[in-house]
Amino acid sequence: VMVWLRRCTHYLFIVVVAVNSTLLTINAGDYIFYTDWAWTSFVVFSISQTLMLVVGATYYLTFTGVPGTATYYALIMTVYTWVAKGAWFSLGYPYDFIVTPVWLPSAMLLDLAYWATKKNKHSLILFGGVLCGMSLPLFNMVNLITVADPLETAFKYPRPTLPPYMTPIEPQVGKFYNSPVALGAGAGAVLACTFAALGCKLNTWTYRWMAA
Repeated sequence: VMVWLRRCTHYLFIVVVAVNSTLLTINAGDYIFYTDWAWTSFVVFSISQTLMLVVGATYYLTFTGVPGTATYYALIMTVYTWVAKGAWFSLGYPYDFIVTPVWLPSAMLLDLAYWATKKNKHSLILFGGVLCGMSLPLFNMVNLITVADPLETAFKYPRPTLPPYMTPIEPQVGKFYNSPVALGAGAGAVLACTFAALGCKLNTWTYRWMAA
């Protein structure tokens, strides 16, 4: 009974975490509309994607103990995103927000860190977290480069006028020293380690709950 309970809980966790991760990252391409705040939005979205990926992928990876499952988790997120974006596309929104699988290479680095250190959880948290946090903003910039021209897309899919309290006072160009990838990578490298540790701890809590 406990074996099946553990398996069912495991799959439930994977579905819940993967769905929530996808929902939190699904609009991460919307920064192409924020012309005045594009870099600021890019940094925030890159960090949010990194953290959502790393916590679920680490949980899945440490639960199974099989290197490769972090990449599989990223694939789940990618497919969920494609399906959801397809639904948005049917409503008239542009499809080319996130059609490139930006999470896969970063998840591969998590798997690599886990495999190369012979399944050492602390190395996974430290090395894997840093690698994942530093790499995703870079891949996300590649994603940004490959989507349609922001202005062209914005004119093709106009948005309602913002209310006065939401309208930017002036363009924030250079606010982050014109290096959104570097800022996202720096913050991501630090925060991803804590979320990798959280993923491992969620795994521990799951086992303890099921053993009670």
